[in-house]
Amino acid sequence: MKKKNTPHYIGHRNRLRKRFMNHGIESLQEYEVVELLLTFSIPYKDVKPIAKELISKFKSLKGIIDAPVEELKKVKYVKDKTIELIKFIKEISIYYQKQKAQEIPISKTHDELVDYCIKKMGDKKDEEFRVISLDSNLSMIADDLISQGTIDKAFVYPRKIMESALKNKAYAIILVHNHPDGKLEPSEYDINVTKALEIPAKVLGLLIYDHLIISSNGYFSFKKEGLL
Repeated sequence: MKKKNTPHYIGHRNRLRKRFMNHGIESLQEYEVVELLLTFSIPYKDVKPIAKELISKFKSLKGIIDAPVEELKKVKYVKDKTIELIKFIKEISIYYQKQKAQEIPISKTHDELVDYCIKKMGDKKDEEFRVISLDSNLSMIADDLISQGTIDKAFVYPRKIMESALKNKAYAIILVHNHPDGKLEPSEYDINVTKALEIPAKVLGLLIYDHLIISSNGYFSFKKEGLL
């Protein structure tokens, strides 16, 4: 029998957890997913109003996960512990996607690699240029940040790219950079950089497998579009 003084939300939390464990996350509404997340960092409070406020402010669960720390702090009752949990969930998701992409050759895990890149850098406010090193089986060895730039450009130094590949004993590399404005078409600079890297790569016996341009909701492949 339910005790008179037991807060109503305690039973609600248990029901959410049981529904999730028995039927998966799709059995929950989006604000309920946020509710369930908040139960791990806010133990003694009805978190439904907080969850609904977060959804209202950031529009979606993805918006909450990607939100700047300063903006999350503006929501009442969202403190350091909750923010740390939100950011940890995002980082562990990226880490999982990376390990998934590392398991088998890129020819069989292309979608996983793209998902990893989108989660890693799709929402960045400034451009980043990264190099993913592949072994002779075309499986991922490492992912190195080469340069960080501004909202519309990250300067690339061929020497740093080659050093990254040699350090990782790579057989092939994938060049990756993001476009914060969401436009996926390669710029003239992107095309020229890719061409400029082909010569030193050939000298070193290194294959440039692809060059990916990433945004928050898509990608452009130089290989797929016949530019490599």
